[in-house]
Amino acid sequence: MWRRWVFRIGMIALALGAALYGLNAFSKAKCTQLTGELTCRVETREKLVPLSFDDGPTPEGVAAVLPILAEYDAKATFFLIGKDMERHPQEAGRILEAGHELGNHSFSHQRNIGYSRAFYRSELEQTEALLAAAGSDSGLFRPPFGRKLLGLPLEARDAGLHTIMWDVEDQPERFTDPAAYAEDILDRVRPGSIILIHPMYRHNQAAREALPAILSGLRTRGYEIVTVGELLERTGSRGGPAQ
Repeated sequence: MWRRWVFRIGMIALALGAALYGLNAFSKAKCTQLTGELTCRVETREKLVPLSFDDGPTPEGVAAVLPILAEYDAKATFFLIGKDMERHPQEAGRILEAGHELGNHSFSHQRNIGYSRAFYRSELEQTEALLAAAGSDSGLFRPPFGRKLLGLPLEARDAGLHTIMWDVEDQPERFTDPAAYAEDILDRVRPGSIILIHPMYRHNQAAREALPAILSGLRTRGYEIVTVGELLERTGSRGGPAQ
């Protein structure tokens, strides 16, 4: 009898483990969510590619990135953290004044799983208020660490936000040399890709040093560098089903 109970308990534990593993995997799926608009890339024949930057704003990150983008006459989308905007309110304005686009990256940048809907609502609303004060109303949102299950997508949907993921992400843990860092990104880009780069903090030096090679490489390969919003508008992807 006891062996039967041990077997049953073991099977229940395995089933629970498998369910938790599946939920964890689904929560960070780049191109799928249960509700609301989501885009990880756009199917297009046009060689359009948006650069998107996560985190911050920080004075050092903005000061490093904006001149490089200006040199290559490139516009980008910056997904900003609310608490960093509070610390450095002038930096969001600098990004907008340079002609770039802002998006919501939550207020506290916590992994958004296991919280109440009220928590998610506050995370979005606080950051949207800061973006609006800076002069931005893009309606774009990127979940911290790309993590989302049901509560966060529901709140994003109710707030009228379009979730933006990515299909090409920098890999700073693998590529610390700026040239290799850039080449890795360029090798994976295709028309309609959304590129994610992290340039804002002191430990992101490789990303900042790789940016000129990324921009130059995209242009050499015939890509037009656009914002996420422009990609959605030009391909008719805003307001449509998850992609």
